[in-house]
Amino acid sequence: MKSKLFAQAITKFLGGLLLVGALLFIPAGTFDYWQAWLLIGILFVPMFAAGLVMLRKSPQLLQKRLNVREEEAEQKQVILLSGLMFLAAFILAGLNARFGWIVLPDWVCYAAAGLFLLAYGLYAQVLRENAYLSRTIEVQENQQVIDTGLYGVVRHPMYMTTLILFLAMPLVLGSALSFAVMLLYIPLIAKRIRNEEQVLEAGLAGYAEYKKRVRYRVIPFVW
Repeated sequence: MKSKLFAQAITKFLGGLLLVGALLFIPAGTFDYWQAWLLIGILFVPMFAAGLVMLRKSPQLLQKRLNVREEEAEQKQVILLSGLMFLAAFILAGLNARFGWIVLPDWVCYAAAGLFLLAYGLYAQVLRENAYLSRTIEVQENQQVIDTGLYGVVRHPMYMTTLILFLAMPLVLGSALSFAVMLLYIPLIAKRIRNEEQVLEAGLAGYAEYKKRVRYRVIPFVW
């Protein structure tokens, strides 16, 4: 079981690494793009470590995180648009590095890298708090409402962390243009959350009461 899961995870990991590298370095026309190497390092090294921890301690959670087959038609549309957004942002960052359109100062890249790693830490905490966490919208067997830790602050702490991660990425790459593209993630994630909460409220006991207790979806005191 674990060997098969490891093979599935490492295949997806290497595929993602090669894809991100191609999307950044080919448009840049060079491997001398230090911001791209910085992003790859802070993105994939913690990802690999987290995968090993989940494989050892919670293989069921790792399996859920690898599953990207959505059943909800609305979510399939969100995933497609999100994929196009990432493609555009990464390619644009590489082109920006090549042609020097709007290159952000180095300190912005380093500060964004620090913010990215902080968000990765929050991401790990969410994984520890919620064993039902899946990449697809579904209500699982025996699932219960989680209302402690970060889930007592906002209803969707995973989306809170991904919002920080995704908006930090183009800043790490030094591309203001890519940052503008990644702002499209906000309406996309709002669409996903609306649909997800409909599914959870209809199928998960106690979720309607949880929504009343925890008012904010993603950003405390804002949204």
